[in-house]
Amino acid sequence: MVLPKDSFQTQVQENVLESWQQLIRSMEESIDLLEKGIDEAAEMRHICTDEWCVATEHVLDELSNGLFSISEPRWVSEEDSKKLRALKRRVHDLYAKYKGVSGR
Repeated sequence: MVLPKDSFQTQVQENVLESWQQLIRSMEESIDLLEKGIDEAAEMRHICTDEWCVATEHVLDELSNGLFSISEPRWVSEEDSKKLRALKRRVHDLYAKYKGVSGR
């Protein structure tokens, strides 16, 4: 069965958008977890070992690389677009917080 172009295009867009939104939610959850770990480290300086710093910096780098490599489908809503921009700012701010905690 061949679907009309509009139906096909709509289904593809919905699938891509759903996947894109799930990726954004997953990135947000990851940033939340990382922020919690950095906040705990700020309260307990003994956590800030070289091993912790290296591991945390790698995770920050991966999140940052992931967020900044996400392309937005042209049909994404303004709200979703704002959410991605906010996550990019958060990971940037989190890196600054990490630098303050790690003393690096």
